[in-house]
Amino acid sequence: MTSLLDKLNWRYATKKMDPSKSVPQDKLDQILEAIRLAPTSSGIQPFEVFVITNPEIRAEIRKAAWDQAQVTEGSHLLVFAAWDNYSADRIDAVLSQMEDERGKSDMLTGYYDNLKNTYLPRTEEMNHSHAARQAYIALGFALAAAAELEVDSTPMEGFDPDKVDEILGLRDMGLRSTTLLPLGYRQEDADWLVNMKKVRKPRADFIKEIA
Repeated sequence: MTSLLDKLNWRYATKKMDPSKSVPQDKLDQILEAIRLAPTSSGIQPFEVFVITNPEIRAEIRKAAWDQAQVTEGSHLLVFAAWDNYSADRIDAVLSQMEDERGKSDMLTGYYDNLKNTYLPRTEEMNHSHAARQAYIALGFALAAAAELEVDSTPMEGFDPDKVDEILGLRDMGLRSTTLLPLGYRQEDADWLVNMKKVRKPRADFIKEIA
């Protein structure tokens, strides 16, 4: 049986995707569900994910992403967009859902009241940075889920976030783009990276065990 580690060794940051191949809806749904199930601080999920197949919009985003071809050659482009800031309304909405699904309790109310007391006095940039880190946890889940399904992916920070925000109207939604993730299938005969050995630091140089 193929293990998750085998799949993670199989995956790489695909450089050339085959535009004639599309990720099936059932596999896309599984990747998106893995993102939805990813852990976030206090269960807030302070980001949204945009699934873009529109060719014109992806062409515009490609221009803002240093002309990286995977943006348009993959069949789907995921844009992770983190909250621009925390607010009482946003945190209260999380609490309301928790109460609907778990029931009301003084402990739950007190927890999210303390969260507001901690987050709301902080600067917008500090809160956005925290929200963006939560989105990156979900990005990791997406990469692992895609690998398990043998869907190729390429995580990207190489883009102009202000331009992508403008293209998608994210600032009007209280969001800021943090990372891109094209999904598709490798074009093996045209990708210079496909057969190269995966290079990672040796465990002894990377993992520090403290007993």
